[in-house]
Amino acid sequence: MEQRTELTVSAIENGTVIDHIPVDSLFTVVKFLDVEKLSNQVTIGYNFSSKKYGKKGIIKLANKFFKDDELNKIALVAPTATIITIKDFNIIEKKQVELPKNIGNIVKCINPKCITNNQDVDCQFSIINNPGEELKLQCHYCEKYTTKKNFMFK
Repeated sequence: MEQRTELTVSAIENGTVIDHIPVDSLFTVVKFLDVEKLSNQVTIGYNFSSKKYGKKGIIKLANKFFKDDELNKIALVAPTATIITIKDFNIIEKKQVELPKNIGNIVKCINPKCITNNQDVDCQFSIINNPGEELKLQCHYCEKYTTKKNFMFK
């Protein structure tokens, strides 16, 4: 008897596949995208083999297409992610997420004294992404730095 080495997951007719998610970020992405609230088919893969990264996560979402603010969230916690848009079972677009230079109103400032936490002011951050260093966000108002482990999504 031949031993199976792969599991087949059904294709989606229309929707989005988020591929190459770092395994330590997969459930963060699942949480902030609120996939448990979707009524459409969702497939989540954890610890899949990846030639490029060793291990990876993948999320397939039927009939879900992302807006820029959602893509920016994905880029913050999964900068290696690839977004694949599917229409009529065909790949329409495949692109790497890109970190913008600035983001607004996605993450809360960790400084409890920041104006954004005490008044009706939208958060604004500069993204500091130096090679070899951890990604940081710097608040436009109080200039406090926030790292990935402290991100509190709105």
